[in-house]
Amino acid sequence: MIETYGAFILALLAVGAFAGLIAGLFGIGGGVVMVPAMYYTLKLLGYPDHAMHAAVGTSLAVIVVTSLRSVAAHAGRDAVDFKVLRQWTPWIVLGALAGSALAGAIPTRGLVFIFAIMALILSLQFFFGRGDWRLGDDLPGQPWRAGLAGFIGVLSALMGIGGGVFGVTLMTVFGKPIHKAVATAAGFGVAIGAPAALGFIVTGWAVEGRAPLSLGFVSLPGFVILAAAAVFVAPLGAALAHRLNAARLRQAFAIGLALVAANMMRSAIWG
Repeated sequence: MIETYGAFILALLAVGAFAGLIAGLFGIGGGVVMVPAMYYTLKLLGYPDHAMHAAVGTSLAVIVVTSLRSVAAHAGRDAVDFKVLRQWTPWIVLGALAGSALAGAIPTRGLVFIFAIMALILSLQFFFGRGDWRLGDDLPGQPWRAGLAGFIGVLSALMGIGGGVFGVTLMTVFGKPIHKAVATAAGFGVAIGAPAALGFIVTGWAVEGRAPLSLGFVSLPGFVILAAAAVFVAPLGAALAHRLNAARLRQAFAIGLALVAANMMRSAIWG
C-alpha cells in the first residue's frame, strides 16, 4: 500500500508540473492533462465508482490556483485584457455553476464520454487551428456575450478545464492578438474553477464510495499535490509563451490529447 501511494504521489507531482507548464504556455488551465491522470489514478487505487467526477472536481479546484499564478505572470508583462475579464466573468460564473450542477446528475460513463468527445474536438482545433481565422474585429456584445460566456462555463465545468482553449479560440477569431488572448483566457480559469469546484463539493458531499480525504467530489490529496507542482511551473510556461513559436508544440500536444480522448472513449463504452 505504501508503494502504491508513493507511486500515486510521484505520478501526480509529474502531472501537476506538466499541467502547470501547459497552463502557462497555452492558457488552458491544465485540466486536459489533470482530468485523465486523476481518473485513471483513482481507478487504479480502487475507487472507480465516482472517479471521473472526482477527477473533474479536483482539476477545477487546482485550476483556480494555476490560473491565478498564470494571470499574475502574464499581467507582469501587461498582456491581460482586464476589461474583457470584467465583461465576461459574470456569465462564465453562471455557466460554471450550471455545468457543475448538471455534472452531478450525469453518471460516470456519461461524464467520461463527454470529456472524450470534447477532448477529441479540442485536439483537432489544436492541430488544425490557425491564428489568422477571423469572424470579426472585436468580441461580440450582448446578448451574444452572455450566451457564449455561459456556454464556455458549462462545457468547461463538465470537462474540468479552465476554459482557456475556448477562450483563446474565441478571442483570436475576433481579432485579439494570440499572446493577449492566451494571457486573458488564463483568467477565465478562476471564473470557472472557483464556482464549479464548489458545485462539485456540494453535489458529491453525501455520495458514498468516494476516495478518502475528499470534500464532495474534490480530492484533497490530489488538489494539494497537483497544485503544489503546477503553481511553480506555470510562470515558466507563461515565459515560454512569449518567446516561442508554439505551432509545433500545439500539434504534438494535439496528438497526445487525441490518444487520451480515444482511450477514454473506449473506457466509456466498454468499461
